[in-house]
Amino acid sequence: MTTTSTFVKMVFDRWNATLNNFDTLLNDLSDETLQKEVAPGKNRGIYLLGHLIAVHDDMLKLLNMGEKLYPELYEPFLNSPDKTTTQIPSIADLRIFWNSQCAILKQKCDSLQADEWFKKHTAVNAEDFAKEPHRNKLNIIITRTTHLTYHTGQLRLLK
Repeated sequence: MTTTSTFVKMVFDRWNATLNNFDTLLNDLSDETLQKEVAPGKNRGIYLLGHLIAVHDDMLKLLNMGEKLYPELYEPFLNSPDKTTTQIPSIADLRIFWNSQCAILKQKCDSLQADEWFKKHTAVNAEDFAKEPHRNKLNIIITRTTHLTYHTGQLRLLK
């Protein structure tokens, strides 16, 4: 195994473990529980789930793997605070979206070779990437792993 392959494997081992931890927690939380705030005056579980789907949807574009699957989630879950819009999908639909999105993202990620993860993502131009090569596709996975871990911790407060 090359050093490049080793680094990619290390990152994806953590990414997949974080996804598994989130899925286990999500499966343990009832729809009723996901309607609750994680703390008084804070986001509800349903909002955090929708937010994570919207953020992971952006990954498809950032990684140059295709268009968003659920662009309708941008406004209520990324551009608006919780409880400011009533136009959100049901928890049942969000659970389906999450599972579908994870499967598609995994399939697309698995199709890339190790060296492709060190190429630029779509939010950086070639000139900036030449100066800052750490702004690569693998770094998107690292930052999204941290993001998912943070919100998993918030949802754990609902247990």
